[in-house]
Amino acid sequence: MRAGGHRGRVEEEGPGVIGVGAVPSVAVGQRALLIRSPSGNVLWDCVGYLDDDLAAEIEKLGGISAIAVSHPHFYGVMTEWARTFDAPVYVHAADRDWVGRPDPLIEYWTGDTHRIAPGMTLINAGTHFAGGTVLHWGDDPEGRGALFSGDIFMVVMDRRWVSFMYSIPNFIPERPRTIRRALALVEPFNFERIYGAFWGRVVTADGAAAVRRSAERYIRFALDDDS
Repeated sequence: MRAGGHRGRVEEEGPGVIGVGAVPSVAVGQRALLIRSPSGNVLWDCVGYLDDDLAAEIEKLGGISAIAVSHPHFYGVMTEWARTFDAPVYVHAADRDWVGRPDPLIEYWTGDTHRIAPGMTLINAGTHFAGGTVLHWGDDPEGRGALFSGDIFMVVMDRRWVSFMYSIPNFIPERPRTIRRALALVEPFNFERIYGAFWGRVVTADGAAAVRRSAERYIRFALDDDS
């Protein structure tokens, strides 16, 4: 890919958050997010491009202490990232069968929540995939909380809203009961920002309320329920 003209892309996406991607884009055009924390940087999701220059640039930013992946669509090169930075990869056990290349660095977690670092909690929202995971960062630099959702909660073009899809390419909506469970799990967590899967897809304020009203609107339309 490098010989074909690809290069790493590293740009700020928010306070304490660095986007990591490729130019030209690869796969579905997603970017990973480097969460810069005093206790060690965490890479949220993975991008399917990694070369020596990109690795060196990330090392200058403090390297990577842990990797967390939202769902199987971003599993492809997670072991390469893990080996390069000697970092564990956190994957929910419900999606274990989707891991194509098992590796000792992969740590499978179970249950609804799992703390991976001070102020950082994985939440098994379960939308999109059974192990679909979001990451809450309670110690963000603004002190307002942030949620990293990939496309488990999809940040849409109107940044005041998110959506929920079981299958994105086939346009199959997520089940209302699954969304209700996800909503209950994130309800105890405060967050203003939501970082989606793609460059610039960031809700910058009122994030928790955005998830709540998005879920309520979605369920109302899905069930044709005006109550």
